[in-house]
Amino acid sequence: MAAAPTSATVEAPPQKAGWAQVDPVAAILEVLREAERFVICSHSQPDGDSVGSMLALGIVLEQMGKHADLVSARRIPAHFRKLPGADAIRNLPHVEGQYDAAIILECDSLQRTRLTGLESYYQINIDHHVSGQEFAGLNWIDREAVSAGEMVYRLAQAAGASLTPDLASCLYITVLTDTGGFCYGSLRESTFALARDLVAAGANPIALAQDVYFSAPASRLLLLGTALNRLRHEGRLAWMWVTNQDLMQSGASEDDCDGIVNFALGVEGVEAAAFLRELPEGGVRLSLRSKGEINVAAIAESLGGGGHENAAGCTLEGPLARALEQILAHLRLAVDRLPGDAD
Repeated sequence: MAAAPTSATVEAPPQKAGWAQVDPVAAILEVLREAERFVICSHSQPDGDSVGSMLALGIVLEQMGKHADLVSARRIPAHFRKLPGADAIRNLPHVEGQYDAAIILECDSLQRTRLTGLESYYQINIDHHVSGQEFAGLNWIDREAVSAGEMVYRLAQAAGASLTPDLASCLYITVLTDTGGFCYGSLRESTFALARDLVAAGANPIALAQDVYFSAPASRLLLLGTALNRLRHEGRLAWMWVTNQDLMQSGASEDDCDGIVNFALGVEGVEAAAFLRELPEGGVRLSLRSKGEINVAAIAESLGGGGHENAAGCTLEGPLARALEQILAHLRLAVDRLPGDAD
């Protein structure tokens, strides 16, 4: 078997006859209508947008009478496992089977999925990150969309799908989480109009928010305490970190690290924040957040990652001290470019 390609962009199999790209929504809808079997995946660090979008698209395809398998390289976080159909997402390192197309959500390359085998299928790329790249046979990149879920919603409308409570719930979680609880991202009037429509269709905003923000296990709070004890603050920059030993001592999992970076960003006067987590194999997972004009997606992209202008991440080489100095150098430069006094 040939090795999986390693380049940032992978050449997709040739487009099928009749699958010509004119308008991306119309072109994707044409594929969805003509094909029968799909595999759906997203990036290897499952979050609310990736999980909700996968589930929502699976529901749309089911309504269309199609077969869809949902695959993730890593297990989805516990606070998303109550979403409708979440137990259908399979954890696999390799994709194989008889599929007409692979739908890849929120990735700038096949490598971002950490799944092998996708290069064998016709690929549809749906992304809203500023770091989005056209690597597939069909590419729909909308950097103004608040979430990938918003794009799936528009696709569902074009397909004539019924906005059931289950579909609305999966879509609502994408908007809720990718805006940090309606605190950042491409927020505009249409974002709240979308949330209103999803609630009107049966999404329960209170229950969904409680599942995400108010159902933390004790291990997460213990790990958060460790991170807060290491909080460092330098002008408009703040950062925290935890070691792999910290995770083991607190009984925490990688899921428990989600959102910890926001506590550093919450320090008064801070414009950019970083949270670093030491990985068991020695690498360092980096989460970045910012307010206003600092584009952390550009920083993450320069380090091999990506994301949104105000929320991004990547994985750095260890050791932890080296990774910390590396990201602080980038963030200090970005903060120094801001207008005004840092004091």
